[in-house]
Amino acid sequence: MSEKDKLTIGKNLKFLRKKKGLTQQELADKLNIRRSSIGAYEECRATPKYETLENISDFFEVSIDLLVKEDITKLDPSDLIDQREQRRLDIEGRKLRVLPITVNDDGRENIEFVQQKAAAGYLNGYADPEYIEDLPKFQLPMLGGGTYRAFEIKGDSMLPLKSGTVVVGEYVQDWSRDVKDGETYVVVSKDEGVVYKRVFNRVSGGDGNLLLRSDNPAYGEYAVDIEEVREIWKAKVFISNDFPDPDISMERLTSIVMELQQEVMKMKN
Repeated sequence: MSEKDKLTIGKNLKFLRKKKGLTQQELADKLNIRRSSIGAYEECRATPKYETLENISDFFEVSIDLLVKEDITKLDPSDLIDQREQRRLDIEGRKLRVLPITVNDDGRENIEFVQQKAAAGYLNGYADPEYIEDLPKFQLPMLGGGTYRAFEIKGDSMLPLKSGTVVVGEYVQDWSRDVKDGETYVVVSKDEGVVYKRVFNRVSGGDGNLLLRSDNPAYGEYAVDIEEVREIWKAKVFISNDFPDPDISMERLTSIVMELQQEVMKMKN
């Protein structure tokens, strides 16, 4: 968790506590933690563990994302009510998402690397700060602001990217709005695990799913129920020891692009 997030949590916790007219000791009793812990959080000397963040979120009826990322003191009261309603909908839809991150000595977010052999474990540990802390980490200075993670892809379903290629993705928070048809993403889901595919968004169109398609025509497309999805990362950069296979001709690549464009046009009509 970044230093900025720590400061935001401390400021928000103090604001919410005072808004309810509670002392640090009274809040600590309700959360079943020590008063000194509340003081440390509010003074930004410590960061709550994930379980404590969940308890704070439940008690004040605000999302964890709001606690960590937004300055609640600047929100209009009606906005806070809207956030509470959204939190209720998120919980009912099982879409409440918290993203553990790591930072380097300069306070800059790392890019954590999920290797093929770690993909199965990532499905269980993606929300565990200690698991994320143990992943290999690196920096790519050319990437701008955002949160990024790197995944080693497996198989030949996304040729010309070969098995073993590392795809660096930017974290997607709003799945219904920010997942764009025909673009490529790393999708982490309960049933499929970690996959890199071209995605077509059916979240807000009534189907409530994502359509995943391979660039290799030998593989069929399939749908993933959005309730099974855990994370989505928009592909930004790939790193490979192998150059693209010359057998994948420009003519074939052009054909794939045209097919995708035709599919998008059909969906718009």
